[in-house]
Formats: sequence, structure tokens, C-alpha cells
Amino acid sequence: MSALNQNPWSAQARFAIYYAPARASGWWDAGSTWLARDAESGALPEQHDAPALSQPLAQLTTSPRRYGWHGTLVAPFHLAEHLTVADLLEASERWAHAQMPFALPVEAATLGDFVALRPATPSGEAQLRALAADALRTFTPLRVAPSATDIAKRMEAPLTERQRELLVEWGYPYVLDEFRFHMTLSNSLSNAADRAAIVDWWHREAQRLGPLTIDGAAIFVEPAPGEPFMLWQRLAFTAEKGHNA
Repeated sequence: MSALNQNPWSAQARFAIYYAPARASGWWDAGSTWLARDAESGALPEQHDAPALSQPLAQLTTSPRRYGWHGTLVAPFHLAEHLTVADLLEASERWAHAQMPFALPVEAATLGDFVALRPATPSGEAQLRALAADALRTFTPLRVAPSATDIAKRMEAPLTERQRELLVEWGYPYVLDEFRFHMTLSNSLSNAADRAAIVDWWHREAQRLGPLTIDGAAIFVEPAPGEPFMLWQRLAFTAEKGHNA
């Protein structure tokens, strides 16, 4: 389906710029199977033999399943009214062509009550933060600015003063120096034993699969409020070493 000739999405659609492992990689298969959903093909793979958990794995992964296997670079947004999906795709590909691929060692960890994959080294964390900051600056002019009501609602969350500043300036509190790259593996889990079992299981998976290859991003789409996000367009990073992005 091409965005260049027609708009396949309604005005309700939201777009997001996510990292997603390459289609042919073991990481894509492992994450999509864990979530029991392939956001690109629409397939519903049978979940892994999971660790011993208090509930079936399918019940503990409903939230990340809706979003698909990904790591957020730019949070979901509505496209600005004066722009088309062709404009979005053109800007996305131009941005991606200026990015250079790199390898990212990862580890499983708890983030509050969630379990997620995280960069395993400070240098990897810094590389992802720089990538996300560049994406934020590129895509902010293409999105509908959050309304005062949206900002006020987000202000009700327990945010630091810095996060409140970022929310007012960028419409989202977890950007720039507050950005923390992660690939979510679970719902919010009150059972500490479940969290520990998932961390242990994914620790072994990360050792088996090796570093993530950050060689592209993708445009994900939520066609209508509450619907599952779909991987719509992949964006290859094609800059070479020495390129000044």
C-alpha cells in the first residue's frame, strides 16, 4: 500500500515513529512471538513456552500486544491538518537516510511494575537518546500540537519539574534528557515473582540473540482510537560512517 497516491487512513489515525527489529531477524520473531502478535503481517503466532507465571502469558502482555513489538522514538501523534501521509513518508525517509546503523547490547529489566528490554550500556543509552531527540525535532512540525486540555490531563501525573517543562514545550514529558529507550514486555505487574521470572527468561533470550541492530525505524499506525497499532512503513538507516547527519 503506498502513501504516495492515496491516504489509506482516516482523520482519526495516529502515527508513531518506532524502532522495530528487521523483519528477517531473530529479534523480530522472538518479540512478536512473545506478544503473540506480528504488527507487520497481522499474524497471531503462538506464544513461547513461557516461564512459570501466576497467569497465562497472554493475560500478562495485553498492553504491549496492542502496540506491537517496538521501542518508541516519537510517541503517537495526529498528523497536522495541512499535511498528507505522502508528506509524512517523505520526511520520514529523508530523516532515516541521514541515520547511521549501530549495534545495541540490551538487557531485560524492570521499569516500575513493567518488564522491558533496555540498553545494557551507558553508550548505547546515549546513542538511542540522541536518535530519539533528532526524531523528535524532525517530526514535531508534522504533528498536531497537544491541546491545553491534553497538557492539563498529563500534568495530573506525578512528574518532576523538568518533565513538566518538557511537557509544556514538546507535548510529552519523557523526551530529550528524560528519554529512556525501552521495548515493553509486559503489562504493569503487581506480582514481583512474575516480573523476576520474565526478566530471567529474557536475560537468556538476549544472550542467545545478541545485540539489537539499530538499522532502521518504522511508521506505526493506530487506524482508530483503541485499535491495535500496525507497522505500516519500514525506514532504512542508510548513512555511512563519517556522514554528518
